[in-house]
Amino acid sequence: MKRSHLNFIIDIAAFAGFVFLTTTGVLLRYLLPPGSGRFATIWGIDRHQWGTVHFWVSVLFFAILALHLLLHWRWVVGFISGRVTEGSGLRLGLGLVGVLTLIAFAAAPLVAPIEISGASGKQIRAWNNGPLTIRGSMTLTETAETAGVPIEYILESLNLPETTNKTSKLGPLSRQYNFTISDVRKAVIDYRE
Repeated sequence: MKRSHLNFIIDIAAFAGFVFLTTTGVLLRYLLPPGSGRFATIWGIDRHQWGTVHFWVSVLFFAILALHLLLHWRWVVGFISGRVTEGSGLRLGLGLVGVLTLIAFAAAPLVAPIEISGASGKQIRAWNNGPLTIRGSMTLTETAETAGVPIEYILESLNLPETTNKTSKLGPLSRQYNFTISDVRKAVIDYRE
């Protein structure tokens, strides 16, 4: 296959990836906003599943752009190095600083501590004991063990009867007793403080 045909195919794939990435981003931001959970779907796919699609489209888009850059590597090197002149070293140094700065900004959120906020604005730093993960698929017992909070405290904080089955999942309980998973997280944060 000619190099020009390969470049054309890669460019079309990159554009398609960009379109799908933008579409799924808009879908997640405006059509299935945070809080819509699994109750709202598009084509039978809920917000969390669309988030997974968005992630994998972004991985594919990144791979296509990396391939595009690889195919144009001689041009990139030629552009950065250019003709050897008095300012060539400065241009190369500034280019290197720019790339390293971009990588640092992109990596910063990946190494930052995770903070979990409750409705009252109180925060706990979750990186000391690992991230605090509470999901509707967890039982009361699993939640208490994961969070290190007595199950009786959770029952009392959520106004649940003492006779509530401890193996009941939070999702169905939240619909039955009218609380949210955020309320559970807030109760855990309040207990830890």
